[in-house]
Amino acid sequence: MSAARAAAAAALLLLAGCGSAERLARIGRAPEMAAITDPTRDPDYRPVSMPMPAPQDARQLVANSLWRPGSRTFLRDQRAAAVGDLITVLVSIRDTAQLSNSSERTRDNSENLGIPRLLGLDASYARFFPNGFDPTKMVEATSANSSQGTGRIQRNEAVTMRVAAVVNQVLPNGNLVVGGRQQVRVNHEMRDLTIAGIIRPQDIASDNTVQHDRLAEARIAYGGRGTVSDVQQPRYGQQVLDAILPF
Repeated sequence: MSAARAAAAAALLLLAGCGSAERLARIGRAPEMAAITDPTRDPDYRPVSMPMPAPQDARQLVANSLWRPGSRTFLRDQRAAAVGDLITVLVSIRDTAQLSNSSERTRDNSENLGIPRLLGLDASYARFFPNGFDPTKMVEATSANSSQGTGRIQRNEAVTMRVAAVVNQVLPNGNLVVGGRQQVRVNHEMRDLTIAGIIRPQDIASDNTVQHDRLAEARIAYGGRGTVSDVQQPRYGQQVLDAILPF
């Protein structure tokens, strides 16, 4: 075995060993929930930068005026507006797609070629072909081609959930960058719900909720891990074979 193959085999064994050790450590124990942390302290956290309109001078307050620039009501606004505020994102995804197409192609070809006379060489055919030769049937070819294809895609998706998110950043134009995560553990199965995106303050309802289709750059994930999810995932060896086998 070459050094490259030995290294590849060792890497696969190490990867499988790490995964197996992690699963063996969880035998009889439920998946652990993640700690509540500040998302801005995550090493992978990156502030969002978006195109902003030109800054405008704020209007000066009029003496003895009850109106405050930027306020949407005379009463205090209870909707999320600053970093650290909470907002509920209502996710209701119902996607249906159905595509169907078919194609069929058939072609038949037949070719015959003969040269009874060619520059007087026909008199020499018997010398070159002692077993007999018919110059009228020098070349005869036939071909047949048939192709048929059928494809169909049918997809139905429905996701309905409510996720509380936190305002992580306020952009210069007033838009809010929000992100939230929710974990639910039932027996030994963990469900992770994550959501992130950018919303306009005007799209926030009076009950401090916002529809998911109002999120720009929306990132919505619904997944899980645990005993049920483990058996649904192919083994590492099978995944490697699926990736490298050409047939």
